[in-house]
Amino acid sequence: MENFFSILGGMGTMATESFIHLLNQRVNAHCDQEYLNYVLFNHATVPDRTAYILDPSQPNPLPYLIADIEKQNLLNPAFIVLTCNTAHYFFEELQSRTAIPILHMPKEAVKKVREQLETGKVAFLGTEGSLKSGIYENELIQAGLEVYLPDASLQQKINYLIYHEIKENSRLNKDLYFEILAEVKKAGCSQAILGCTELSLIEAQFPNHGYTVVDAQSVLVDRTIEEALALRK
Repeated sequence: MENFFSILGGMGTMATESFIHLLNQRVNAHCDQEYLNYVLFNHATVPDRTAYILDPSQPNPLPYLIADIEKQNLLNPAFIVLTCNTAHYFFEELQSRTAIPILHMPKEAVKKVREQLETGKVAFLGTEGSLKSGIYENELIQAGLEVYLPDASLQQKINYLIYHEIKENSRLNKDLYFEILAEVKKAGCSQAILGCTELSLIEAQFPNHGYTVVDAQSVLVDRTIEEALALRK
């Protein structure tokens, strides 16, 4: 197979399915041959990224991710897409293990915010691991934007939505999602970045809420399509 890329997903599987669905849906294809060439690694058994970031005595996801990168090196795709936001905590180590470029979802999402917003406060909504690691906070600060990080009460609601409702029970709790967005607006934020693919999953199902959000997964889908189509030229 020529002109293909690889997707490192499975963290979680339903969110990866949402990414693939968006990817295929947004390609302007009118026959089989006009869709994109890609290989999917749905590595569902990678240990939880947030659990390790918060407590390094927990199983370390990095060796699993490095093993996946090594397998992708053998396939030699044009580029790699890492669909888990929190896994970008390990981005520098993963990129150091391959000459193949890995798309950086937080950087791409913050670029999108910067295109739409010159000034104002931007909320980051994601896992506690991403919050603690500063993956998005650092990118937003470097872009010259004011960052709003959820307080303990709001983060607890976000954690509950991501882990209990979506990951554990495959339940898309629209009311809780909208409640979280309302709190962000009340805090004076002009935009919010959805920096967790479970939040991307619920946003894809319930986008009509009247709040301004930048969905990192959606941005990554568009960037992936752009890079993949360039391979054909």
